[in-house]
Amino acid sequence: MRAFREAVEAGDLDAVEALLADDVVFTSPVVFRPYPGKAITASILRAVFQVFEDFRYERELDGGDGRDHALVFTARVGDRQLTGCDFIHLDDDGLIDDLTVMVRPLSGAQALAAAMGARFEEITKEAEARSASAS
Repeated sequence: MRAFREAVEAGDLDAVEALLADDVVFTSPVVFRPYPGKAITASILRAVFQVFEDFRYERELDGGDGRDHALVFTARVGDRQLTGCDFIHLDDDGLIDDLTVMVRPLSGAQALAAAMGARFEEITKEAEARSASAS
């Protein structure tokens, strides 16, 4: 999805958030349960921007129906290089209603889990504040 990719590559977090449906579901590469809702998804993505270094999209794949996309990326977390993929599904309004991220290798996923885990209290507080201001 071109708009999401361009917003991420530009570091425009407000534009990324504007592309999310209110009922978006984010599935993390390192946590078992998915996270439903725009506020928590936006907060997680903002934290990822702080954790990933040398982030770069390598390829963009289209599901052919215009609603399914995959963006293959490389990044670094500390001294761990990783490869990942953002799987994106768009709703009827063209907003992201499903975002699933996968990463490899295991050592990269572990580094990501540790870095995000260290920020999760802050992420949760930010999401709660976003939800309250959206109400």
